[in-house]
Formats: sequence, C-alpha cells, structure tokens
Amino acid sequence: MPPSTEAPAARPLVLGSTSLYRRELLARLRLAFSVVPPDVDETPRAGETPALLARRLAAAKAEAVARLHPGAVVIGSDQVADLDGEPLGKPGNHANALAQLRKMSGRTVIFQTAVTVMCADSGFTQHDLAPVRVRFRELALPEIEAYLQAEQPYDCAGSAKSEGLGIALLDAIDSDDPTALVGLPLIRTCRMLRAAGIRVPG
Repeated sequence: MPPSTEAPAARPLVLGSTSLYRRELLARLRLAFSVVPPDVDETPRAGETPALLARRLAAAKAEAVARLHPGAVVIGSDQVADLDGEPLGKPGNHANALAQLRKMSGRTVIFQTAVTVMCADSGFTQHDLAPVRVRFRELALPEIEAYLQAEQPYDCAGSAKSEGLGIALLDAIDSDDPTALVGLPLIRTCRMLRAAGIRVPG
C-alpha cells in the first residue's frame, strides 16, 4: 500500500482561562478552539515577584488543562501588575480597585503578561513573558470614581481596562506586543502556536 499523502489531523486547541478578554483576543486568530476553566490557586507565594507569579500561574493553568486534554495544544496565560515589585492582581471589588488606582496615580506600572503553550502528548512546552510599561497620569479622585462606575474593571489586573475607558487614565504605553496589556500577547502566542504545529493564519 502506498504511503498516505494526507496531512495529519491538526490537534485541537484549548484556551485554559476564565477570562472573556483572552477569549476575545484568541478569537482574532480565526482558529477553532474550546475553553476550559483551569482549577488553579492564584495566591502569590512569599517573596514571589510579579513576573515570576505571572509565569508560574500561566504554566499552572496550561498544565491543569493539559492533564484533562493531553492530545490538545493548550494555552495558559496570566497577568500581574507590577508596581515597584508589588504585585497587583484583580481587585475583585470597588474598594480594592479604588485603592489600586490611587497607588498607581502618576506612576509607571509594568503589566507582566505570561503565556504558556503546551501539549502533553507530544511533550511540547514553551513559555514567554510580555512586559508592558504603562505610565499613569496624575489621577483625581472624582475621575477615578467616574471610571470605576463606567467600567467596573474588577476582573482586570490593576483595575486597568485599557481597551475601554481605562485608556483615558494613561500617559503612555510601551510594548512590543500590544495585545499583552489586554491579557494575551498575540504576537508571542502566534509564534508559539506555530512551533506547536498550529498554522496561523490557518
């Protein structure tokens, strides 16, 4: 029998995330994918820097989902705001968001966005980190309150919803992978998906 000339079937793609923002970003690539929420404790460890925390959680999310879907290519990602070494995660409520934004007023914050792509069956794993430097304006309390009432960004690291009204709080953004600030660095993700055997564009 002659050898088959058919290309091997592409592995399924799975996003290990509960984030609507990451889901919307990944959809830009026009790839078929499913979403599986990872069961991961996101509590920082003692002495853990924001960059290490983001890397660890991205890897942990990918690993948790890859165990359930070993034949799939799995994406895990996490973002932690880094204010002079202090990690700022999702505020969860209005009071915490207000406190975060008052701290960040007039200062530069590095949003550490990590991504892991892995496939358990093939043994493929790659990690990357896309830091984004963001300079906040001096923010008056009434404008912080107006922003929080309008956006309610309680599920955004550092309360900064830059794809919405949060952009008005900023003076400058410095990044080589602009979607990283929203939650998933697509330039890096595309590179890693290609290495894992996923065609982008498909």
